[in-house]
Amino acid sequence: MKNYIQFLNKAFENRIRLGIMSILMVNDWVEFSTLKEMLDITDGNLASHISALEKLEYLEVQKQFIGKKPNTTYRVTRIGKRAFNEHLDALEKLIKQRD
Repeated sequence: MKNYIQFLNKAFENRIRLGIMSILMVNDWVEFSTLKEMLDITDGNLASHISALEKLEYLEVQKQFIGKKPNTTYRVTRIGKRAFNEHLDALEKLIKQRD
């Protein structure tokens, strides 16, 4: 019997990173403030998790100004989509695994 738990991605073990990726998988670009509100977390907490995902090249950051106000948005990369889908596939197989 195959042990699918070994195929789960450690980057998504944290509920915040799992939430960030879940939101980004179904949206094109998402603003920092929207992610913060949807996940109900602090700026610093969100920033640290985004940084971890960015280092893995799982998400892309776009910084711009709207008027004179800074605006930061995020989207999942091709690498991130593949990694997240592989994680979900392994999770599904683990759930369906029989003794």
